[in-house]
Amino acid sequence: MSPQVPTRRARLEKKYIRRRVVAATAAVGFLALTSFGVSLAAALLTGDAEATPAATSVAQVTKRAPATAVTPKGTPQAAAPKPSPASPQGEVGRTAAETAMVRTMRLTGDLTPKSVVASPAGVVVAQNMMYRHSVSAFGADGALLATVKDSVDLAKFGIKGHPGTTKGAPVEAAFTADGKHAWVSNYSMYGAGYGPEGLDSCRAGDGTSPSTVYRVDTTTFAIDRVVEVGAVPKYVAVTPDDKTVLVTNWCTWDLSVIDIAKNKEVARIPLGGTYPRGIVVAPDSRTAYVALMGSDRIVKVDLRTKAVTRFAGTGDGPRHIVLSPDAKYLYVTNNGSGTVAKLDRATGRVLATTRVGDQPRSLTISTDGAAIYSVNYESSTVSKLRTSDLEVIGQVATDYHPIGITYEPTRKAVWVACYGGSILVFDDSRRPVT
Repeated sequence: MSPQVPTRRARLEKKYIRRRVVAATAAVGFLALTSFGVSLAAALLTGDAEATPAATSVAQVTKRAPATAVTPKGTPQAAAPKPSPASPQGEVGRTAAETAMVRTMRLTGDLTPKSVVASPAGVVVAQNMMYRHSVSAFGADGALLATVKDSVDLAKFGIKGHPGTTKGAPVEAAFTADGKHAWVSNYSMYGAGYGPEGLDSCRAGDGTSPSTVYRVDTTTFAIDRVVEVGAVPKYVAVTPDDKTVLVTNWCTWDLSVIDIAKNKEVARIPLGGTYPRGIVVAPDSRTAYVALMGSDRIVKVDLRTKAVTRFAGTGDGPRHIVLSPDAKYLYVTNNGSGTVAKLDRATGRVLATTRVGDQPRSLTISTDGAAIYSVNYESSTVSKLRTSDLEVIGQVATDYHPIGITYEPTRKAVWVACYGGSILVFDDSRRPVT
């Protein structure tokens, strides 16, 4: 379910229906492939190394987190595919500003990934929404580590009014700084006591049922906590001090604040605008920046006083935000404008804006901060930009509807989640061949 600004409701509903069709088509295609043998069909259709995933839930790591190694229990569910570079590569580069993206893997199987997130230790997770009711966890080498299904008995987590088994719909994920746990947002909940699933077109107070976030143990890949939040939660972030989880609620237009020690939502902050999505948190864990996708604004939230102020206007439909490693700059995708903007975090001033493609969605940044990468949903491309001047220095084609992206630091690889049912892995450690 892909967000659009509220002035395009008719178009949004058409996209909602179309995505259901795309997901159904992907499911039918997967069943057909498995009847003949996934590995053989993959080789015939793509010529790339492929893996057949299942699903798990994990989450995004703050940049100040130590690279704690996480060792899952048991053996991988699927072995790592052999990398197969799509084009020649040169010498290892010194910075991400001088390297070129080359596709090395294409992962398919039981996937409909809305987002993909890498930890500092090389665990990569994809959130498969209600189309698969799962999250898929991979190693940096592409091996499928585990599959976490989103089915829970809410009564066991102290949540009343929903007897029996309830399912979620994993959207986004965020790691704690120590890497031991991941928090995963659920677009909607499915079970007793819940109404119809949420829609991308909604408003606060329209009756859309509240949802939850799960906490996942990244060693066992078991869901060990469930916390109730607002309606249609989207982005999730963990503060660098590992004390608080922040969640943007798309249909209640507010920000849930979860106290990790208390294991409950302790505040719900109205954001003064519609369709909140992306979040980044300052290194001191006191300030958050939130993209209001139903507007042109980024707002600043004081997490101590709960005060919300306008921070910047970046373009139509700001969706995703990343923070530079030195915390001096913010980078924002503007879905409606087709642009990426660079902001001064001290002043909120827009320093540069660059056109990248049609409907840029998620954004990621290299570990060294030299490059950022934007997935362009309707263009089916990834744009690579140099952060110093925001110039586009590379662009690669993807499968249909790329929507999630992450930078995997242990191998300097860019992972791209494509909504039609695949994950593409691009090596970005080497210089282009001249």
